[in-house]
Amino acid sequence: MAAIAITGIAELVTGDPTLGTGPLGVLEDAALVIETDDDAASAGGLPAPGGPAPVAGDGVTGPRGRIVWVGRGRVTPAADARIDVAGACVLPGFVDSHTHLVFAGDRSAEFAARMSGQSYDGGGIAVTVAATREASTRVLRERLRAFVAEARAQGTTTVEVKSGYGLDVANEVRSLQLAAEVTPEVTFLGAHVVPPEFAGRADAYVDLVRGPMLRACAPHARWVDVFCEPAAAAAFDGEQARAVLQAGARAGLGLRVHGNQLGNGPGAQLAVELGAASVDHCTYLSDEDVMALAGSDTVATLLPGVEFSTRSPYPDARRLLDAGVTVALSTDCNPGTSFTSSMPLCIALAVREMGMSVDEAIQAATTGGAAALRREDVGHLGVGARADLAVLDAPNRMHLAYRPGVPLARTLEWGEHAAG
Repeated sequence: MAAIAITGIAELVTGDPTLGTGPLGVLEDAALVIETDDDAASAGGLPAPGGPAPVAGDGVTGPRGRIVWVGRGRVTPAADARIDVAGACVLPGFVDSHTHLVFAGDRSAEFAARMSGQSYDGGGIAVTVAATREASTRVLRERLRAFVAEARAQGTTTVEVKSGYGLDVANEVRSLQLAAEVTPEVTFLGAHVVPPEFAGRADAYVDLVRGPMLRACAPHARWVDVFCEPAAAAAFDGEQARAVLQAGARAGLGLRVHGNQLGNGPGAQLAVELGAASVDHCTYLSDEDVMALAGSDTVATLLPGVEFSTRSPYPDARRLLDAGVTVALSTDCNPGTSFTSSMPLCIALAVREMGMSVDEAIQAATTGGAAALRREDVGHLGVGARADLAVLDAPNRMHLAYRPGVPLARTLEWGEHAAG
């Protein structure tokens, strides 16, 4: 084992209120010490294309280690190596708990049409399904790795990846296998929409999803998800969603829900009732929905990149936070409605458009995302946590919203800078 001291931190956001001031546990003039093995210390970056990628163990391929000490820089313990970040702000790597990164094709024309006034109803998903089915595994793998590298370059260290653009048994299995090459947070989303070959036969497709497709896909996934959206013609109503989720639970998968995006619906209540880890979108919530979420451990995951890309109303984060709901922020990176891998952009949008403070948005993008994945080892920088660090080329965390669109955030790679 080797110890690496990270020093010169002007502001350290630990995410642990017992370690510093405020809910984010902020320390000034701080340092931390990471314990890592020699192999992990040089394992940063993605593998070369062509073969399976090693799983980092917790989200995005990169260096691995654990935090063993956090405190003031002037009393930093001795270490085998040292990285001086020269007055930067350090915070937990972002936890992106909702993405769709296994796909082929392009939907920029659809985006342009929406910017000209066309509304979004979920129908464009079929375009991506067709392109993904036709794409080679090599192409899908290379694209997936490129998106993961793009996210990591912006400070994301844990990412969930869904299937959902295959929508037949073979292509859903392929998507999940590819996702598992880069993260253990793999979600089976066979119930994304009803594919064209099942048009008008949604119940028959649900039977396929919760039967043969689930049996083939469950060994490759940790989670099951469903697009519960009666307002979308190709999505699923409450009873269909219930059937999929209950089957997934019987197969040993954790539950997630796409819900309440396009209008009021049963998604949030169903998520709470079945004990889902997260219900995602949450744009249209009744008072009863908010109360149910507040009384549960189901996280409301908000996806402001979607509203930015569809000209839809933003979720009311302030209402959820004031009610005591645990909130996460995520990119929903996908080719149709939120083609961004930037968690800093989502933080800035949440502050500008959703009534969140900078600290609330950072908390949602770190500890909130960890809660949405039911993870205690990421999203904070307490002793024992994974050493997943995001570094801002800025003196404090406020710059994430203060300088939107500027590439301030990056992950810290051990092997690049460590010196004895």
